[in-house]
Amino acid sequence: MSSFKNRMSIAIAAAIVAAGLATAAPASAQTAASTSSTTTAAPAAKPKRTPTPGQLAARERQKKCAAEWKEAKAAGKVEKGMKWPQYWSACNKRLKGAT
Repeated sequence: MSSFKNRMSIAIAAAIVAAGLATAAPASAQTAASTSSTTTAAPAAKPKRTPTPGQLAARERQKKCAAEWKEAKAAGKVEKGMKWPQYWSACNKRLKGAT
């Protein structure tokens, strides 16, 4: 019986140590993440560039396709199994061809 108790107390101690390490790891990861984010935030002082006409057109097409997607999805007119990326691809091609 004492052999069983020894093994059981070792297993319990190991579980306590593992639990302590598991809860300590995210804190150290957060500390590392916060220090790296503060070091990368400094170079962000660059002025923003204005979007190109092509980028502006792509954003407009995406907004139009998103509105169409929401309407079609609510009306149940979206093909079964189709996800947003497939819909966006088809809609984007359609709108590009319309111009």
